[in-house]
Amino acid sequence: MLYKYILRPILFLLPPETAHHVSMFFLRLAGSIPPKMWIWKHFIFNQPQGISKTVCGIEFKNPVGLAAGLDKDAIAYKGLAGLGFGFIEVGTVTPLGQPGNEKPRLFRLKQDQALINRMGFNNNGVEAMREKLKNRPSDIIIGGNIGKNKSTPNELAVNDYLKCFKTLFDLVDYFVINISSPNTPGLRDLQQIEPIRTLFKAMVAENEHYQTPKPLFVKLAPDMSNDQLNAIVDIAVEERIHGIIASNTTISRTGLKTNPEFVESIGQGGLSGKPLSSRSTEVVRLIRQRAGNKLAIIASGGICSGQDALDKLEAGADLVQIYTGFIYEGPGLIKQINKKIAQSA
Repeated sequence: MLYKYILRPILFLLPPETAHHVSMFFLRLAGSIPPKMWIWKHFIFNQPQGISKTVCGIEFKNPVGLAAGLDKDAIAYKGLAGLGFGFIEVGTVTPLGQPGNEKPRLFRLKQDQALINRMGFNNNGVEAMREKLKNRPSDIIIGGNIGKNKSTPNELAVNDYLKCFKTLFDLVDYFVINISSPNTPGLRDLQQIEPIRTLFKAMVAENEHYQTPKPLFVKLAPDMSNDQLNAIVDIAVEERIHGIIASNTTISRTGLKTNPEFVESIGQGGLSGKPLSSRSTEVVRLIRQRAGNKLAIIASGGICSGQDALDKLEAGADLVQIYTGFIYEGPGLIKQINKKIAQSA
């Protein structure tokens, strides 16, 4: 209530990216406070019993995670974890720092509970992220979402993913291969059959060099056809990828309530939030039907309520992630989802 009726109206007076930086500043500050002094946990976080879950050998205290894109440089994960998330995904990170696309590049569609972004993997680089994660508390589960630099041609993309993987291996609990952002030119071409097989082979081979390999997920776009999706699921199973995140943002603008002229004026970018809910649930269901129990699934996209999350889990997801729903609903959404899951058990 505090967030929706006081904090959000204030933040929404600011340009979206400015609001993001303000929020990250305070979350980073909160993360510097000893956990025993996190007074807000008593007000917003009361986790029900019996909702912990083990996926890919990792025990999650609850199945609600933060999707990549909010904490790109792993600067605020401690404060975010204090809000009740079961896991935090940092990144997308690239080998070298890069500024991303020109501003403005983040836009609110309030009528749709949605965002459009064309950030372009803006981040400080993998070495800077490594420094931020060196002193991470062991009780916070961290996923590392990795990508390629904009300047790296696709034929050399494997090297970028391997660089990030090696640099962060001992500091994260699982990895996400991001080949589905619409905001890096040509990145989605890596979802084609041969490039994705080559990338999977290289990542799995490197992972198996370690005594205890880390779970490898791939994040896919919701815009591919069902046949394309089935083909990638088959390759993921064949190449021993552990799981899929379904899904990234969409380039579709179908069914929006926001004025079409305003939407058109924004231009290119990935749409996230409530309009993505139905398709992302459909993608989860298709993956589970195709893969059976051979792949873990993390559902992401359009989760704005406890029921949205439950729909994803009932469609076959093992875990869920929120981002845009968190921007609109605040930390109370985490509590609402966990309560809904506990009630349905």
